[in-house]
Amino acid sequence: MEASMTLPTTMRFVDLPSFGEPDVMVFATGPLPTPRAGEILVKVQAAGINRPDVAQRQGAYPPPKDASPVLGLEIAGEVVALGDGVSEFAVGDHVCALANGGGYAEYCVVPAGQALPFPKGYDAVKAAAVPETFFTVWANLFQMAGLTEGESVLIHGGTSGIGTTAIQLATAFGAEVYATAGSAEKCQACEKLGVKRAINYREEDFLEVIKAETDGKGVDVILDMIGASYFAKNLSALAKDGCLSMIAFLGGNVAENVDLRPIMVKRLTVTGSTMRPRTADEKRAIRDELVAEVWPLLEAGKIAPVIHDVIAFDDVAEGHRLMESSSHIGKIVMKVS
Repeated sequence: MEASMTLPTTMRFVDLPSFGEPDVMVFATGPLPTPRAGEILVKVQAAGINRPDVAQRQGAYPPPKDASPVLGLEIAGEVVALGDGVSEFAVGDHVCALANGGGYAEYCVVPAGQALPFPKGYDAVKAAAVPETFFTVWANLFQMAGLTEGESVLIHGGTSGIGTTAIQLATAFGAEVYATAGSAEKCQACEKLGVKRAINYREEDFLEVIKAETDGKGVDVILDMIGASYFAKNLSALAKDGCLSMIAFLGGNVAENVDLRPIMVKRLTVTGSTMRPRTADEKRAIRDELVAEVWPLLEAGKIAPVIHDVIAFDDVAEGHRLMESSSHIGKIVMKVS
C-alpha cells in the first residue's frame, strides 16, 4: 500500500450483529481496511442508502465472499491511500464509487475501476447519490435491454432512486418514457422529470394505460423491480421484439399461472441482473461508459440525482425506515463526515 497522509488506526462503522429490523444496526469501532492491489482507500464523506442494504440487513442479500460484511454499496469522499498498481487516482482526489460493501463506515476500500471523479460542481452528498443507481440503470436499461433513441420505455417505481435515474437517462437519450408510481404527488414528480404519462398504479391499470397510449402496440422496453405480480402484465405491455429487464422482486420472485406465449408470439426478450456479483472487469466497463456518456450530462446540468433526504450518520436506522416506507422521491443519502 502506498499512502502519503497520516491516517488513524481505527474508525467507526455500522455493525450488523444480527439480521432484523433497522434497530439491529449498531455502531462499532474497528481497524481501517487496507487497500489491496488495484484498490483505493476512501475517507467516506457521504454514503447512499439503497434497497440492497435493507435486504442485506434483513438477511436476504449476503455479500460476496471477498467483500466487506459491512453494509453500504455507494460512497463519496477523498482518496487517502492507494493499493499497488493504482495509477488512475492520486491521494487527495475526490471520488464517488460503487463499493462491494463497507460503505457505512468512516473509511471504505473500493476497486479503482469502480470509482469515478466527482462530476464538476458536485459535493460529496450529491456525488454519493450517483453510483448505485447509475451503474444499475446503465447496465440494465442501455447495455442489456438496448434502449435507443426513438424507442419507448415503461419504468416501474418511477420515484425510487432507480426510477428517477432511469427516467432522466431514458429521456436524455431520446426515448419516450412512461412510469408507474403510487400517488398523485409521485406521478407529478415523474412528469417533471420528463415522463410522457405517469400512471398511478393504485388507481389505474398500467397495462390498459400503456395500450391506450401506444395505440395497442405496447412499449419497447420495461424496467421492472416488482417481479412476479407484474410479470404477466409486463409481457402483455411489451411491443413486438420488446425487452423486459428485471432488477428486483418487490412483488415476489415466483410467477405462477403465467401465459408464456407472448414471449414467442412477440419475440420478447426477458433479462435481468444484480450488480453485486458482476466481476471487477464488468463493473469497470460500466464505469468507463458512464464517464464517457453520462458524466457530460451531469456536468452540464441536463440530468441530476434526485435527493429526497440527507440524514446524519448516527440516524442510519431512520434512513432504513424511510427507505422501507417507500414514501421517498429519489435518493436517501447519509452524511458521514
